[in-house]
Amino acid sequence: MGSVSVTARLDPEIKQALDLLAKSTARSKSFLISEAIRAYVKEQAWQIHAIKEAVEQADAGHFASNEEIRTTFGKWGVDVQND
Repeated sequence: MGSVSVTARLDPEIKQALDLLAKSTARSKSFLISEAIRAYVKEQAWQIHAIKEAVEQADAGHFASNEEIRTTFGKWGVDVQND
């Protein structure tokens, strides 16, 4: 599959940093921008998927038990009291 062009506005500081990074890594600015967007989209897609899955589980009534909560928080030294 081919690539497409997009236009973006960058703050002058980011543009300067991008120029320096491109020069320092011998990569094109286009390559660096493409890689940054690819990483961002991948990260966001994973988070959105995880949130949707969690909402589906909650809607189905699947929640952590009090014991699971105590165990998990206990790993971090937090004492969970049941009211």
